[in-house]
Amino acid sequence: MSATDKLKNLNLPKETMVTLTFEEGVDVFHFNETEIDTALSETSVVDEFAALIAHSKLDARNRWSGNVLEQLRAEDYLEEYERGTYAFEEFLAETIKDNFYDVDFIDHSTEKYDHKRGFTTLTAQVEVPIENFIEVDPFISGWNVSVETDNGTLSFDV
Repeated sequence: MSATDKLKNLNLPKETMVTLTFEEGVDVFHFNETEIDTALSETSVVDEFAALIAHSKLDARNRWSGNVLEQLRAEDYLEEYERGTYAFEEFLAETIKDNFYDVDFIDHSTEKYDHKRGFTTLTAQVEVPIENFIEVDPFISGWNVSVETDNGTLSFDV
């Protein structure tokens, strides 16, 4: 059963928000402060996030600033994209990686094992109105889906 079918069967109110989370981590050296760069290059978090938000009909929102694409557009991060030059999601991924600290869409944390080694985790999270999610039915393999119900939070991996 697909995530969309599972959500349809819950009969939740149309104002319900579906939270999508994608998380991945990598072993890093943190003593030279390159752990974020290593995680960006060795995980697929930014690429998965870009692929999800590139779907123009999906109302993917950041918890603090609304629709992610609209925010990127408003802050002039999308001005350099020329249609037809290469895939929009590749442009988004490159833009997010190049402006990682400025756009602040991906959370990061580093667990330090000792004075030089550790593990850095990157986490992408978006919220989508349930009506929009069901209508668009995005490809979300590898994402965790969670939704608030009357009986608590329902969470499942796709």
